[in-house]
Formats: sequence, C-alpha cells, structure tokens
Amino acid sequence: MSEAPFTFYRETNLKEVELNGRKVEIPKEWEVVKVDNIITEAKPGFASGKRDENGIIQLRMNNITTDGRVVLDQYLKVPIPKNKNINDYLLKPGDVLFNNTNSVDLLGKSAVFRGECEFCTYSNHITRLRVKEGVTIPEWLVYNFIRLWQMQYFKQIAIRHVGQAGIRKTDLLNIKLPLPPLEEQKKIAEVLRTIDEAIQAVDESIAKMERLKRETMERLLTRGINHTRFKTVELNGRKVEIPEEWEVVELGEIGKLQYGYTASAMEEDTGVKFLRITDIAESGRILWERVPYCEISPEDYKKYKLQRGDIVFARIGATAGKAGFVDKDVDGVFASYLIRLRITRDTADPLFVFYFTQSPLYWDTALRIRDAQLKKGINSTMLSGIQIPLPPLPEQKQIAEILRTIDEAIEAKRAKREKLERMKKAVMEKLLTGEIRVR
Repeated sequence: MSEAPFTFYRETNLKEVELNGRKVEIPKEWEVVKVDNIITEAKPGFASGKRDENGIIQLRMNNITTDGRVVLDQYLKVPIPKNKNINDYLLKPGDVLFNNTNSVDLLGKSAVFRGECEFCTYSNHITRLRVKEGVTIPEWLVYNFIRLWQMQYFKQIAIRHVGQAGIRKTDLLNIKLPLPPLEEQKKIAEVLRTIDEAIQAVDESIAKMERLKRETMERLLTRGINHTRFKTVELNGRKVEIPEEWEVVELGEIGKLQYGYTASAMEEDTGVKFLRITDIAESGRILWERVPYCEISPEDYKKYKLQRGDIVFARIGATAGKAGFVDKDVDGVFASYLIRLRITRDTADPLFVFYFTQSPLYWDTALRIRDAQLKKGINSTMLSGIQIPLPPLPEQKQIAEILRTIDEAIEAKRAKREKLERMKKAVMEKLLTGEIRVR
C-alpha cells in the first residue's frame, strides 16, 4: 500500500476515441492500444481428459471467479503430457488468465495468477497472457477485462456453440483498451485492490459465520438445548441420538404438501409475484427483488397464494430438494416446479422445520432419494415421508431464534459485500476511463 493518501481529481482535458465499437472520452495524454500491443505472449493451455492424483494441477474455468480471483476450492490433477514441453505451460506470478471458452454468460472471466499453487498449469479453455514490462501491469489488463465482462462485451464477440461459447484469439488480441502512464496504472490498480481486499475480508467473515451456523445447526437439531438424557432413534434410515422428550415425525404428518401453479413469468407488474426455483438462494432466502409476475384468476390465486411460514421445495433440476422460506406475507403464488409445505400442526414451528431442511440430516436423505430417481427429481410423496426430529414447541422456537440470529448476521455481511461490489463497479467506471484521475 502507498504511504501517502491518494489524491483524486476530475479530468476536464479529454478526447473522444473509439473503444470496441463505442465512442468514449479519455484523458488526452492517454493512449488507445490493442491487447496485442501490450503483451509478449497469448498462449492457450492444453486439453486433458485424464486424471492423475500424482500428476500436475491444471487450472480450469471454475478456478477463475467473475471478480478476478484464482480460487482452488476444487481443482484437478492431470498427467504431464508426453508430447509437450510442460515448462511452456507452467504458470508464474503475474500471468493473466483469460477464460476463452465457457457458457456465454461466464465467458471472459479473467484473473491475475499470484502463485496460488506451485508447479501448476492450465487448460485449453484458458489463454495465458504475459504483459510487456514497463508498458503495463497485469492488473490493468484484468480490471479492464472485468469491466468489459460487466458490460457484456464478450457476449457480443463470442462464437456460439451448442451449450458453450468461445472467444477467438484474434478477437482477444484486437480488443482496444485505454492506456494511462504506467505510474497511474499502478495507482489505479492499488485503489481497486484496496476495495478487493475489503471484499475478501467480508467473504472470509461470511465463510466463518456459515461454518458457525452449520456446526450450531447440527448440534441443536440433534442435541437440543441443555439436555442430559438421550435416546437412540431411527431417522431416515440412520441411527441418531436425540433428547428423550423429542419425537420423530414425518413432514407429511405436520403439514400439507401442494404442487405449484403453471403460468408464464412476466416482467410487467400484474400485482401477483410468481415465485420460481431460480428466485431461491442456496441459503433458502427468497430473492423477492428478482421474483417476476404472472396472470392468475381470483380462484387460482386463492388456491396458490403464499403466506408467511410457507416452505417451498424445488422438485426438479440440479437443485431439486432445495428449500426456501417465505418470511413475510406477500401477494404472490408459487410455480409448478415447486412444492409447498404449509405447516398445519400447531406443535410444529415453520421456521424450525425450515432450518431442518438446511441441515445435513435433511440433505443426506434428500440427495439419496433424488439420486435414486431417473430424472433426479423429488415429488410430494417422497417429501412427505422424510422424518424430522421434533422438540416441544418452545424449544423449537428457541432453536429457530438462535439460527435466525446467525442468519441475520450473515445477511448483514452479504449486504455489506454487495455495497462494496457496487462501489467497486462505480469506481472502476470512473478510474478506468480517466473521468476521475488519481495521483
């Protein structure tokens, strides 16, 4: 980090230039260059369909995030190819990784490799770029690529195939970028890196809280609060210890399951929200701001209307079994690919039941049921038979409140992250075009 604080000022001495089909204004002293002018190498990786635990780490498109990081949550090791000089494909800190093949929405993800792994290489779906020292820095290239990705520029120049899309090497090299003096590039990168570090710190805090939630959930949903006497019961085919006062019930015994309404989603506000699988976050939070609308008759609306405390399950697709919790009264209905569970037993708390659907106890069963089906789906009969440990109602509410408090802390952190992301995007727009200068 710089010892002296940055000084920002608005640039007024501008010139109009053409950048990738758009007229933009940049400072008069800045240049416009093609990617090809500021790099020494653009080299795709090699394909490998084989795996080798004793082989070499090969970074793939899932190892590059949309915000410019290399992540190694999951990685593959492949055999060292015999027909290639592996030294030609080894990564070194400062390499720019450009994702040249992916779905059309993710195409163009980019990151600076900072030595996240030793002796590692990259697949043919990634192009390695090495910049000219003294002309530009890797971060300048990557931040500009991120901005172009946010503007969906890579979608415009993509070559589309069935199920995926690609960027030709010639099109990549012909991309035009604004180029400030080197020292200004470094200062801009430092400003943006400061925001990135703040985002990363929030991410680490969220991950820590989510681990706390998982551990707390697993303990509370089987051991309860301040219990000393336990019994062994069978729960969905597993032997589990739960407090003596608890019972084991099936979801179908404590609530009513119902399939959703068939309609077309609409952007036009009809007054009735139309909840879909894709509107449910992995955490079970419903993203109401994204939920579209639908047309529905008064009779059907009454039948499918959502209410606070409803739990909805995805019944098909890769996320079949995922549950969402309706945390407020809303003028809305749920789509046909969802199944609603409405708790009808007065000794069961809807929020407690929802948290059970977020636990390993639930997912172990749901995945086993789902994967046994030809189409990998879940129906109401299957859900109805899933067993849940049920404490007395006051304890259910206590457990749900503890987990809700953790969730609220996580959501506050997520909101902070979203705010930082918006700030980064706005700052990038100003600094990468020179509208705001830094010295």
